[in-house]
Amino acid sequence: MILYYYEDLDFIFKGKTLNNRWLRLVAESEIKRAGDISIIFCSDNYILDINQRYLQHDYFTDIITFDYCEGDRLSGDLFISIDSVRENAREYGTEFKDELNRVIVHGLLHLIGYDDHTAEEKEVMRKKEDYYLSLRELL
Repeated sequence: MILYYYEDLDFIFKGKTLNNRWLRLVAESEIKRAGDISIIFCSDNYILDINQRYLQHDYFTDIITFDYCEGDRLSGDLFISIDSVRENAREYGTEFKDELNRVIVHGLLHLIGYDDHTAEEKEVMRKKEDYYLSLRELL
């Protein structure tokens, strides 16, 4: 089950049903099943606290993914900073909703097993994001 939560901000995510259908499609395309996935929308300060407390990183980020997957069942927490997503959308000249969708699928791709530490991994991740974003537009 994919559930949505809000921490330390005034924001409501619209389109949960479509988003859930899309994320299940992404999972199935990667030969996985969507299990218990929590998407937690939060502020920059909230995600910074998570980053410092659990990862010992002292910087802002747009997403932190905690992976609880077992076998082919995807489970985890996706903490998404709405402040950072808005800033990224401005910086990259994209619409907020498009940037938010990119960050959401980015987190799901981490649960699937993709990483983005090297240039090669980042390139694969970006191609996967682009592909699945194009599929979302067809739903």
